[in-house]
Amino acid sequence: MTTTPLPVSLRATLPGNFYTDPRIFAAEQEKVFESLWFCVVRSADLAQPGDFQTVQVGRESVLIARGRDGVLRAFLNICRHRGARICTQESGAVKRSFQCPYHAWTYGLDGRLVAAPNLTGMPDIDRREFGLRPVQTYEWLGYLWVCLAPAPPSFSETVIDAVTARLGSADVVASYRMDRLALGQRIRYDVRANWKLIVENFMECYHCATIHPELTEVLPEFANGYAAQSYVGHGAEFGPEVDGFTVDGSPGFGVLEGVARAQDRRYYAATVRPQVFLNLVPDHVILHRMFPLAVDRTAVECDWLFAADVVASGVDVSRSVELFHRVNEQDFAACERCQPGMSSRAYAAGGVLVPTEHHIAEFHEWIRGLV
Repeated sequence: MTTTPLPVSLRATLPGNFYTDPRIFAAEQEKVFESLWFCVVRSADLAQPGDFQTVQVGRESVLIARGRDGVLRAFLNICRHRGARICTQESGAVKRSFQCPYHAWTYGLDGRLVAAPNLTGMPDIDRREFGLRPVQTYEWLGYLWVCLAPAPPSFSETVIDAVTARLGSADVVASYRMDRLALGQRIRYDVRANWKLIVENFMECYHCATIHPELTEVLPEFANGYAAQSYVGHGAEFGPEVDGFTVDGSPGFGVLEGVARAQDRRYYAATVRPQVFLNLVPDHVILHRMFPLAVDRTAVECDWLFAADVVASGVDVSRSVELFHRVNEQDFAACERCQPGMSSRAYAAGGVLVPTEHHIAEFHEWIRGLV
């Protein structure tokens, strides 16, 4: 069968089964989420020794805990004895240790096996050897990232350098001093769509004039569809009558300490593969973490971060939060509208990308190269 060549203006997308086939999703879990650096928790959420959180990374449950020495560590959330899950809670705090609810094998905050029934009668057991399986970690931008691969790729080359290339300079993201910011709001979204649809949506602005009226009022450049390709990495400028990145364009909370004059009144964004979206504006930062749960379901946690004194003051930040909350709801609704179409015979061979979306083709090639 012959295929009619596409016009120069169009490029092919991934075929529909890349968004619906459980076998492809399983391959992505192994080759993407379990092999690359994955952003799991905000470091400040686990502030005290014994604080813990469990996170799904690919097919694995990962336990993150703050040690008595103040260090954040990550482990596979599996007892070494018979494979029971150690922690079934999403978050909490323990005093000194984690105990398996099945046979009471007990592990310290550093993962070491510290106790088990009749353990003293088994002197040949190395308590470190039979401790929890550790996971590689890296802290950056105030968040903990983990990698399940036996030999993780370079964090600098695969994460930091990718953001630097997108924003033009390492100084751009560093100037926001994200590790010093405080959490003003967190919203969790349950999106009934494949994770790649969400990434593709974030990468382009061809849809912005259609579904984001509030956003294009604040960022007029977004209305022409070229924003994601041409402007965002270098900073999309606020409209002339806009005083802040708020739902009504009213003033926000000044400028974050460290943000340069050239960055004031501008919005920067970067996609950090495989599952982070970074949004930088003068007075706050918005960070999305995606957690792909199934081929057609993705949890997204979105954090709004402000200067610590702003959050401590108790001031109302709802106008700042509401702008991107609406953008999120609009985007996720669009992705959910697309998900059923991925199974249609009309999309079996995929769709097309117009010129302002051509950069998405590189993301598609990246996926193909991994799975």
